[in-house]
Amino acid sequence: MTESIRLSKRIIELTGCSRREAELYIEGGWVTVDGEVVELPQFPVTDQAVALLPGAAPEPLEPCTLLLNQPAGLRLEQAQRLLSPESRWSEDRAEVRVRRGHFFRLDTALPLQPGASGLLVLTQDWRTLRKLNEDARKLEQEYVVEVGGTLVDGGLDKLKRGVRVKGGELPPVKASWQNETHLRFALKNPRAGLIAEYCQAVGLKVLGMKRIRIGGVPMGKLPGGQWRYLGQAERF
Repeated sequence: MTESIRLSKRIIELTGCSRREAELYIEGGWVTVDGEVVELPQFPVTDQAVALLPGAAPEPLEPCTLLLNQPAGLRLEQAQRLLSPESRWSEDRAEVRVRRGHFFRLDTALPLQPGASGLLVLTQDWRTLRKLNEDARKLEQEYVVEVGGTLVDGGLDKLKRGVRVKGGELPPVKASWQNETHLRFALKNPRAGLIAEYCQAVGLKVLGMKRIRIGGVPMGKLPGGQWRYLGQAERF
C-alpha cells in the first residue's frame, strides 16, 4: 500500500516550488485532487491525480469583507458559524471565488443593538475595520423596528425634535413609519438600548428590530442566515 504524503509536499514534487508557494497554491483554491479542489495543505494523498488549475498563482488571498444577515437571538459566535460556502447568497454579484480562507480571522465592528437581527459586517481587511471603528460616530445606521402600543399624539415630531425622558433628554432622531407596525430609525452609532428608549418615550414598545444599512452599504434582499461579499464599489 502506498504511503500517504501531505498535499503540499506533492505540489513541491510536481512544480519544484517552495513550501510556502505550495501552501499558497492550495489555500488559493488552485489545486485539484482527482478533479476536486482541495484547500488544505495537510490533506493526505497517495496515488490520486494532483494538478494545478489554469492561471494558478502562488499569491496570498486578498482580505475580504462579508455581510451577513444575522437572525435574531444569536450571539456573535453563533452567527459566525453560519458562514460557509453553502450559505453564500446565490444572487451575490461580487466576482469573488469562495475560498475556505475567507472564513478565518474575521473581525466585526459596530455591533447590533441587543436582540436585533440584520446586517453584520465581518472583515479580514484592517482598512475596513479601521474605517468602521474610527468613523463610527459619523456613520448612519438604519433600523426597521417592529413596535406595539399606541403612538402618543405628535410622537414622530417629538422624536425628530428630541424628547425629554427621566434623567435627561434624547437627541433628535430620523424616524418614519414603514407600515402600520414598523418604524424606520436612522441614527449614528446608537448605544445599547437607545432605540427602545426612543420608542418608550412616545408610547411604543419594541417587539423586534433589524439593521438594514450601515453608511452607504445596504443589506438589500439578502436572506436571513445568508451572506455576501462587500462589493468593490461599495463604500461605508
